[in-house]
Amino acid sequence: MATASSSSSGIFASICLLHAAVAATCGALMMFYLNEIAEVGHGRETARRLQGSTPHDQLLIQTSESFAGLLLFAIGLLLFMVAFVKDRDFQAFFAKGCILLHAAMALWRVFFERRLEDLARDWPRQLVGDLVLSLSWVLFLVYSWREKYD
Repeated sequence: MATASSSSSGIFASICLLHAAVAATCGALMMFYLNEIAEVGHGRETARRLQGSTPHDQLLIQTSESFAGLLLFAIGLLLFMVAFVKDRDFQAFFAKGCILLHAAMALWRVFFERRLEDLARDWPRQLVGDLVLSLSWVLFLVYSWREKYD
């Protein structure tokens, strides 16, 4: 039984480290290269419109996006720390929480982001990303349940 537990712990650690790398990288890019990342993600014209029209708006938006990037970077560090937890019950609890978080983000995109004219063409792609990230946690839960009940 020890190999089954260590196997699911290894999968949990791998998923956490992958998500941590994505979150920390995206957060750092948002903090330091906001305009360039916005152009890559949304296109040059949309990125220009999302920057704001007045200097005050631009500063407010840039500050807000930098703090969002800092939060995302902190989430990446948290995921990195959680990756090394070996408690099976905590892993299942954490995975379920991550599934709920990604589902909430998907619902946010469906009900709110799609209504924003400047982001209307981006939300389907981001929705797929939310669903794929959530699916990784679902697959972990299925794998750990299969090990538990076999």
